[in-house]
Amino acid sequence: MSEKKINLVAADMGYGHQRAAYPLRDLSNGEVITINNYEGIPSWERSYWIKGLRSYERISRLKKIPFIGEWIFSIMDFFQKIPARYPSRDLSQPIFQQKYFYRSIKKGMGRHLIEKLSPTGLPFVTTFFVAAYIAEHYNYPGDIYCIICDTDASRSWAPINPAASRTKFLVPSGKVKDRFMMYGVKKENIIVTGFPLPKENIGFNKETLQSDLARRVVELDPKGKYREHYQSLLDGEVKKPPVNAVSPLVITFAVGGAGAQKEIGAKLITKLSKEIADKNMRVNLVAGNRLEIKEYFLDVVSKAGLKIGEGVDIVYDPDKTAYFKKFNDCLHDTDILWTKPSELSFYCALGLPIIMSAPVGSQEDFNRDWLLEMGAGIDSLPLEYVTEWLPDMLYSGRLARAAMNGFLNAEQMGAYNIEKLINDKK
Repeated sequence: MSEKKINLVAADMGYGHQRAAYPLRDLSNGEVITINNYEGIPSWERSYWIKGLRSYERISRLKKIPFIGEWIFSIMDFFQKIPARYPSRDLSQPIFQQKYFYRSIKKGMGRHLIEKLSPTGLPFVTTFFVAAYIAEHYNYPGDIYCIICDTDASRSWAPINPAASRTKFLVPSGKVKDRFMMYGVKKENIIVTGFPLPKENIGFNKETLQSDLARRVVELDPKGKYREHYQSLLDGEVKKPPVNAVSPLVITFAVGGAGAQKEIGAKLITKLSKEIADKNMRVNLVAGNRLEIKEYFLDVVSKAGLKIGEGVDIVYDPDKTAYFKKFNDCLHDTDILWTKPSELSFYCALGLPIIMSAPVGSQEDFNRDWLLEMGAGIDSLPLEYVTEWLPDMLYSGRLARAAMNGFLNAEQMGAYNIEKLINDKK
């Protein structure tokens, strides 16, 4: 076992917070402490978080109901909305969401966890802003770091009193650094590291990433349209000889943590069933750790006349850590990642073109804009006609271009940068 260098704290809410923590487990001796579900958590705190999570998931699923569902979701989203970037202005005033959490903290929420971890004195590294609030409020003795899990963040991610805070924020880009300065966070407390991506998909010197990309670009450019114009760029950046494409084309479709948009995966299987049966395409349906989503997909596959293991696979494990490993493993031979613009937006840096389903919430609107700005994400067109527009994107080289845009423009080394930061502080 490796030496424990940090206390790594996440939240068991969807996948975003724990997915960001997963690549840093080698710094924490494999341990990820979930603030809302750790061993010994007071029962009242557990109940507090369970009620909040159930409400969020219920409202997320309601969003697809016309009018009423959208109205209910918009009320919730209002309290976590990210303000427009321009004009530059002072946004340091606390918001309702912060005051809500601080009321609970003042009543004792999180005290037990900080008392448990404080004797170690290790850096407190978290992917969840409330955990950073708690660590600072209860005077955690070590350094406090908060990793930002989206391409932009609401005011709630910054401290309620930013000018007096000692929490350091590890942000994915210079733009997010500017955002946190608007929130009143001191410049010296904002460090641009990039989002922590899985090391097993990168390699120490990007050798794994480059090998996967060398194969993928050929697969995504069957008529050579992209390579006709950009072969010299590929030679200089990928630094790996192109690998001949091996059919079929592989699409990985991932639902969100609340099971949102599972119906898109179902429709995708239905529409692509002939291509799958003819072995022109293969689809990974990502159910995460949700058994009900796995069973839903199993039913969909059966009704489409297909079989698991014969052109369709389901990525599932009841344990989230094991699920993340299976998901990362399947990305090696994935050609297209199809998902809503969640924290998986950052995975475009692995050279994965992202076909985006509709955003769910303000932060995903910003993630979508970020992907479009870089040319790494493409909005899904109507699924009714996917067998027409997807081949058009493929044969034109557009998907190969999106893969390279993500590889060239997004930061890949976030996990390594954070590791170096921690090691340099020792």
